[in-house]
Amino acid sequence: MSFRITILGSASAKPTIHRHPSGQVVNIHEQYYLVDAGEGVQQQLIKYGINPLKIKEVFISHLHGDHVFGIFPLISTLGLYGKRTPLKVYAPAPFGEMLAAHLRFFDTALPYEVEWIEVDTTKHQLLSENRTIEIWSVPLRHRVPCAGFLFREKEPPLNVEKFKIAKYDLSIEQITAAKRGEDVVLESGERIPNSELTYRPYAPRSYAYLSDTNFSAKAATLCHGVDLMYHEATYAAEEQRSAKDRGHSTTTDAAKAALKAEARRLVIGHYSARYKTLEPLLEECRARFAESYLAIEGETFTIEKHD
Repeated sequence: MSFRITILGSASAKPTIHRHPSGQVVNIHEQYYLVDAGEGVQQQLIKYGINPLKIKEVFISHLHGDHVFGIFPLISTLGLYGKRTPLKVYAPAPFGEMLAAHLRFFDTALPYEVEWIEVDTTKHQLLSENRTIEIWSVPLRHRVPCAGFLFREKEPPLNVEKFKIAKYDLSIEQITAAKRGEDVVLESGERIPNSELTYRPYAPRSYAYLSDTNFSAKAATLCHGVDLMYHEATYAAEEQRSAKDRGHSTTTDAAKAALKAEARRLVIGHYSARYKTLEPLLEECRARFAESYLAIEGETFTIEKHD
């Protein structure tokens, strides 16, 4: 089952010729989630082969323009594409006021409903879930209320070892009981522990999106053990003062967060327009956290299944 993250935008407040403002698509089990929506996000979706109609829900980390300007034209275009099912948008207040103004002036007859769900950026809360995944908010430290998002697979159902079925001549009822986590009692009266019969087909995978923020040990801890962490790295390590004053992070901060979380891999982005070449930023991260990578537009990071 798929678990992929596609980079749509990696710039900070000032876009460049080669970098658009923030935006990503998280594809989990062919369910598509848009995370942040900087200017031009709908063109980026089309450019990288993602049908905007596939977007199930939208998650906006905060209400700075480079993370939200793109949602409003996307809302309009989805109507032109023929969308009829509701679109949920998770965002901090006062996004509802912005949405209401847009609908009043530009989309008075939108053929589908846009539902705003307020994100409390001070709390680590379950925002959305279905049978296989859950999405949590992660409080961040920016100049305005801001939250990251943690995408986690739920524990997969137990499977029963085929050779154990044959060994103990298990019935359908006994197999079903084992999959529920129960021990199995044979006709002889022998009790077989569930752990001897079953296994998890894979460990749940996870992805953390930590948008604009100063370094936060709390946020990193909430994302402990993630397979992939995206963390903003607006500035090089030498710009620590600027980062702190502006509510952003350096490459060093991003690496510290990945280390604190014991993440498997780190992706950095939200680069300042001052950096024409990104390799030095990557080298600074890798000096502290080897499994560091650049968020490059159009690139997809896949989280593989593992034991």
